[in-house]
Amino acid sequence: MRESAALKQPDAGAKSTADDVIRIFAESIANGDRTDQPYPHWVLRNCLPDDAIEDIMALPFPAPSLDGVSGKRELHNNTRKYFDVENQAAFPVVKAVSDAFQDKRVTDMISKAFGTDLSGTYLRIEFAQDTDGFWLEPHTDLGVKSFTMLLYLSDEEGHENLGTDVYDTDKKHVKRSPFEPNLAFIFVPSDITYHGFEGRPIKGVRKSLIINYVTDEWRAREQLAFPEAPIA
Repeated sequence: MRESAALKQPDAGAKSTADDVIRIFAESIANGDRTDQPYPHWVLRNCLPDDAIEDIMALPFPAPSLDGVSGKRELHNNTRKYFDVENQAAFPVVKAVSDAFQDKRVTDMISKAFGTDLSGTYLRIEFAQDTDGFWLEPHTDLGVKSFTMLLYLSDEEGHENLGTDVYDTDKKHVKRSPFEPNLAFIFVPSDITYHGFEGRPIKGVRKSLIINYVTDEWRAREQLAFPEAPIA
């Protein structure tokens, strides 16, 4: 029998509310840095309250095994974890963060700051845990994703070198984003937003949140935070 997620709840309540998350995220947007080459992208720091980061890092989700296979995240769909309906019910911090990024105050801020229309999209937040042997081929996210935010979490030895790799339209490596806890790399998917992760040693577990708003064409509805509630 599948163990109920509710049995694994680490604490009785979130230390930060959705309003706390909204307030801190608004400050991070106001202080964010934009770079236009090789495509517009942003780096935001202090995106979530510190105690929310602590609670997310304490979520009792085991890091999945790669079984020697990598290159695309969808190769391991059966072991991926999301801030979905079930996990919101089980873990207060998952609910607080999901509620914040569903809130019109945040979606309006994102639309204005990053120039993307989120109307009719759905929130999808993945809790990614990458281990040694992980890599991602260059890809753009273009298609059903209207916004991509890669929020880094972990702070183990050598993780400062585990940022997202950025490429030009010829898929030539241009740069690597900084990687530090509570820092986000953000872009609006287009046909030039090539990014990936070049294989290199990972000590421990590289943890991050992948925050997307996806269109109604997204098929895996169980991954969505609010599958019945598109952004207004």
